[in-house]
Amino acid sequence: MTPLTTLIATGRGHRPADLVLRGGRILDLITGDLLSGDVAICGDTIVGTCASYDAERIIDVTGLILVPGFIDTHLHIESALVTPFEFDRCVTPRGITTAICDPHEIANVIGARGIRYFQDAAAHTLMDIRVQLSSCVPSTEMETSGARIDAADLEPLMHHASGIGLAEMMNYPGVLAGDPGLMAKLDLFRGGHIDGHAPQLTGRDLNAYIAAGIRTEHEATTAEEAREKLQKGMRVLIREGSVSKDMAALAPLLTSTTAPYMCLCTDDRNPLDIAEHGHLDYMIRSLIALGTPPLAAYRAASLSAAEAFGLKDRGLIAPGKRADIVAIDSLEGCHAQVVICGGVHVTDQAFAARPSIPPVGRSSVKAPTVSAKDFRTKANREATDVIGIIEGKIITAHLHETIPITDGDKRADPSRDLIKIAVIERHGKNGNIATGFVRGFGLQSGAIASTVCHDHHNIAVVGADDGDMALAANHLSQIEGGFVVVQHGQILAELPLPVAGLMSLEPFEHVRDALTHLRAAARSLGVTLDEPFLQLAFLALPVIPALKITDRGLVDVTRFEIIS
Repeated sequence: MTPLTTLIATGRGHRPADLVLRGGRILDLITGDLLSGDVAICGDTIVGTCASYDAERIIDVTGLILVPGFIDTHLHIESALVTPFEFDRCVTPRGITTAICDPHEIANVIGARGIRYFQDAAAHTLMDIRVQLSSCVPSTEMETSGARIDAADLEPLMHHASGIGLAEMMNYPGVLAGDPGLMAKLDLFRGGHIDGHAPQLTGRDLNAYIAAGIRTEHEATTAEEAREKLQKGMRVLIREGSVSKDMAALAPLLTSTTAPYMCLCTDDRNPLDIAEHGHLDYMIRSLIALGTPPLAAYRAASLSAAEAFGLKDRGLIAPGKRADIVAIDSLEGCHAQVVICGGVHVTDQAFAARPSIPPVGRSSVKAPTVSAKDFRTKANREATDVIGIIEGKIITAHLHETIPITDGDKRADPSRDLIKIAVIERHGKNGNIATGFVRGFGLQSGAIASTVCHDHHNIAVVGADDGDMALAANHLSQIEGGFVVVQHGQILAELPLPVAGLMSLEPFEHVRDALTHLRAAARSLGVTLDEPFLQLAFLALPVIPALKITDRGLVDVTRFEIIS
């Protein structure tokens, strides 16, 4: 840590700064003005603005606009399918200098060891990764996860330097019912930061949920829902991920008035979407194109986010603040040209100089070997509950269809866009297999399978052919988890994710290219979804309405019960 006397002397101009950004204009998020003058940095701290400074190193940013580094207020880095180190290399050059993550994906597979892996990684990345402690492992009692984390498991992890608070409290029915285990976790973090997760919750139930000390919400999907949550004091995080796309619906609510209580998050984007569109930089330029005042968009991306999570050391380009600065082409374009993160110029050389740590969670796929007969959907009535995909949303419809029974089995009917879905327990706990039906993929033949299956991360597989479904599921065990596309008994495309069945050990560019091949293979099966793999993953999350499936069966989320 730089001595205060050094910071003061440098700010007064009595000694050279370590780094000066010269020639740009600073966007002041307080007044909205564009300010002229140098930005002087000493160590990881801004010590001067709006004046001339000498420095050991000067970066010319003439013609550029300087804005505070962007803060992603809610994401699961594992869902980017790469390690924290590759995520850092993928998004920090786009101006994302802080990421507030919840590692509950890996925690559901290997427990507290997964959280510690992220805490350890956070000490070595260029971006500042803030690791919240996972509140719901598992998310409910209606699934089989690889691990369980109780309040006693969280307490030893609470005082790490990367910590902020308790991550998204997903089991909102449990909160409302006063579940003792959840109450113990809420009590542990009482008075501190607690993230929310309460889709479609309203009225008195919403009041009760907020009264438990829960401060933020990223699950609002309509302006009406978000407005009620704002009116009740919650910070609303506008989300635009690879699957969950709420930005267009919530954009009208982001104004100069509401910006102090609204933030941005991705929850989550994969490397292919980041390459094609961007990350928070994409959200900012899209919001401005939708009519959001630029000042409101940039406040939500940095200052409001910092305030919401108690990060008082960042969010402005001003003396005394952490030197997280993005030099962009224009407010409307938001294309990063130079990024400073904690006083470090973000370059290939800076990434190469980072220490690394060993991966965890290898050989985590312990699923039973399955055959076509395991996907028979036995029934004695044709009336069938069907999961209805709503593209761009992780909420689903609860459909009711008539599916004929042939030889004691309900079969996929691609002509009606009705295909089978199954979840196979893969943690070596019980070997459960549950089957059902889903509409919305457009798949006409073959199968798609994944071990990215929120939040329990068992194997999820959809298909029009039981034999292809079995091949796809079994292949995931052979490659330590990942994604696979199968047709007519052949593997068309795959992406191994050997770190807990969630993350690749390859560079993000390799993952990006593999996702391109996977999408093409899925389209060859007739799939019409833009992002079929992560859409599949969310069909197994039993805390998001309305109908989902876990290894224990179909879940009516509205009633919070397994359908017999």
